[in-house]
Amino acid sequence: MSSSAAKPAPRPTPDTAPYFEATKRGELCIQRCQRCERAYFYPRSSCPACGSTDVVWFTTSGRARLHTYMLSYRAAPGFEDQVPYAIAIVELAEGPRLMTNIVGIPNTPEHLVLDMELEVDFEPRGEEMVPVFRPLGVTS
Repeated sequence: MSSSAAKPAPRPTPDTAPYFEATKRGELCIQRCQRCERAYFYPRSSCPACGSTDVVWFTTSGRARLHTYMLSYRAAPGFEDQVPYAIAIVELAEGPRLMTNIVGIPNTPEHLVLDMELEVDFEPRGEEMVPVFRPLGVTS
């Protein structure tokens, strides 16, 4: 069944605006605490480890490893033509984990190998871009 529904688009907040500005430039940026030097994700105004508000944004390498995933056989709006699709947690080379989708390969257990090396790519969603990940070296 073909779908005309668009995938949900994010709505940036003051805390997430720098993140989405970076994705539009093709960069995956996260925050780092200047006091304890911990990198973290999701965007917020203070460090989750030490509570410091002395935090900065930095551009990641864009590299990650597949930490875990689940396959969805029930399509969310906008994903009807992609079932099954992986809802994945990836661990960035810089340490933090984030939820994303895996693209560029069939989303089956045979292809989604835990700890596989991934690289970031970006997919338009409304007026924003969201990071998705593909196996290292696989192009669109």
